Amino acid sequence: MIRTFFVFLFIFLFLLITLPLDLVLYLISRKNPDLQIRICRKIIHWAFTFILWICGVHIKADGQENIPEGAVLFVGNHQSYLDILTTYVSIKGGTGYVSKIEMDKVPVFNLWMRGINCLFLDRDNIREGIKTIKKGTEELKKGYSMFIFPEGTRNQAEEMLEFKAGSTKMAEKANVPILPVAISGTADIFENNAHFSVKPGKVRITFGKPIIINDLAKEERRFLSGYTQNIIKEMLNSHKQEI
Repeated sequence: MIRTFFVFLFIFLFLLITLPLDLVLYLISRKNPDLQIRICRKIIHWAFTFILWICGVHIKADGQENIPEGAVLFVGNHQSYLDILTTYVSIKGGTGYVSKIEMDKVPVFNLWMRGINCLFLDRDNIREGIKTIKKGTEELKKGYSMFIFPEGTRNQAEEMLEFKAGSTKMAEKANVPILPVAISGTADIFENNAHFSVKPGKVRITFGKPIIINDLAKEERRFLSGYTQNIIKEMLNSHKQEI
C-alpha cells in the first residue's frame, strides 16, 4: 500500500504544483503550438517515468526499431491504466492517445492530456465520435502520432474484446502506417491486486512491424481492425510462450 500512497501523492502534488505552468503553456501554444507540445511531452515523459519507478515497474520493450519516422497510428490491447504510462515512455518523441470522454472532466489532468495531443471519444454519441476521428486524422496529417485501444475499455480477461469497428479509420484517412502493439503484465501491477494496490512487476511490450494499408489485399483492408487484432493476438501468444 505504501507504493500506492506515494503514487497518488505524487500525482496530486504534480497537478497542484504545475497548475501555474498550464497557463504559461497555454500562452506558448497561442504563438508556437509545436513548442508547447514538445515541452508538455518532455514533462509528461519525466512524470510517467517517475511514477513507474515508484511502482517498481520494469519494462521490456521489443521492436522499437519498427517505429518509423513520421506519424503512425499505434493500436494496442488494453488491460490497465498503466498501458498508457508504459507505452508512452517506450515511444521516442511521445504520442497522443484516444481516451474516453470521461477523462476530459478531470480538472488539470485534462489540460495535460490535451497538451500531449490526447483526444476524447464519446462512444455514445456518433456525431461527436466522427468529429473525434476527423480530429485524429488531422493530427496524424500534421505529423503527430496517435495511440488507440480499440477494445474500448480495460480488459483483464484472457481473450481480447473484439476491436471496435472504425478504430483504424484515422490511419486510413490520413494514409499513415498502423503499428500493432502487444502489452502484457500491466494489470498484475495494479488492477488485479486487492483494493487496486500497486505491486512491483515486469511489463512486456512488443511493437510489431508497420502495417502499410495500401500494400494489403482488398479483403485485409476491408476488415482492417480484425486484421490488426489478429497480429496483436499472435504477439501476445508469443509473450505467454516466453514466460
